[in-house]
Amino acid sequence: MTRLGGSWQNWARSASVTPSRVERPRSPEGVQRAVQAAVAQDLPIKAVGAGHSFTGIAVAPGVLLDLGDLQGLISADPGTGRATFLAGTRLHRIPALLAPFGLAMENLGDIDRQSISGAISTGTHGTGARFGGIATQVVAAVVITAAGEFLRVSETENADLLPAIALGLGALGILVEVTLQCVPAFVVHAIDEPAPLEDVLATLADRVAAFDHFEFYWFPHTEVALAKRQERMPESTRRQPLPALGRWVDETLLSNTVYRAVCAAGQVAPAITPRFNRLAVQLTGDREYTDRSHAVFTQRRAVRFREMEYALPAENVVPAFRAVRELIARRGWRIEFPIEVRFAAEDDLWLSTAHGRATGYIAVHRYWRADPTEYFNAVEDVLLHHGGRPHWGKLHTLDAAQLRTRYPRFDDFLAVRDRLDPERRFGNRHLRRVLGD
Repeated sequence: MTRLGGSWQNWARSASVTPSRVERPRSPEGVQRAVQAAVAQDLPIKAVGAGHSFTGIAVAPGVLLDLGDLQGLISADPGTGRATFLAGTRLHRIPALLAPFGLAMENLGDIDRQSISGAISTGTHGTGARFGGIATQVVAAVVITAAGEFLRVSETENADLLPAIALGLGALGILVEVTLQCVPAFVVHAIDEPAPLEDVLATLADRVAAFDHFEFYWFPHTEVALAKRQERMPESTRRQPLPALGRWVDETLLSNTVYRAVCAAGQVAPAITPRFNRLAVQLTGDREYTDRSHAVFTQRRAVRFREMEYALPAENVVPAFRAVRELIARRGWRIEFPIEVRFAAEDDLWLSTAHGRATGYIAVHRYWRADPTEYFNAVEDVLLHHGGRPHWGKLHTLDAAQLRTRYPRFDDFLAVRDRLDPERRFGNRHLRRVLGD
């Protein structure tokens, strides 16, 4: 289906565009036809998933290819643990699609509204020092190239391209199928609890090593960390999920409804922010439960925000965090959103933020109606000083020249781009900044 005009904006309201044409293909062949038509008309073309990137990475001034109708499971094999999905499939649909086969995704981030193609293309990740980002689960993919051809990439076909295609920023072609290496379905035992911030920082390496998944949040203007530790358990383990009412109070009433009102009020009266942050750590984050993996890993986020996240060598996380904390105090800012700290295993994907090193992540946020520029720019300077690489789907100021120095395989990726999209049919203003012309 094709329609003219109409504006598009991302979830965070930080990027928007009025494309010349919008198409909603329902099959890989429909994507192929759309690419061929765009090339014939000398128009750029970009695929859009759920719009959860904070940058302009998916902005499509020419043909906007909406993959909302390209969803579903193509095949699953319980023996190999591999499952193939249409590229527009939303992450929150995948658990139900895998359940009949006794499978689950190995790890997830804390939001599951994204499409699988968007999540892997921007380096979406969860937490856990022994687990990579979602793109590391990709074992095969099918891409429509700028020549309008199907390109199949796997361990047996065009295997040399897999480290680029699995996390390709949307710059190498339009993903139409993605094959994931899944694992047997499992449950997770979770404990969320407040802890003195200094204790968490002093023992952070031990906590990260001791649990399958560990992360913590820190509300500025407090001395408390909200620590989240999780252990993977066999699927047969008795589940003890959060009571429905308790979960609604924590995740809907407090974390979304009340929090939205406080964030809005803080724009008018910033002085309320520290008091609310201190109250928030008393009311939330103290619970223990056991549930299916996806129910533990993901949360509902209804309060709109802007985010910047940097990946650091794991050993640099504590000094970088302390520097950010000191920066907030020195500048006298009133920051309403918590800082989030997570971890991931080293991997070999060319543009992965965890390429070649065990990695920790520090993410900062602002309410979407607040101007994040001063805060984000100052924090970015700190994180760059500690060896940071920016998350591809979140706000940052780096350009291709700066990014090249932080990614050993950056030029190898550009060489693949030159091969698959020499005329930059899949480019846009944002990709010109981060990858160059």
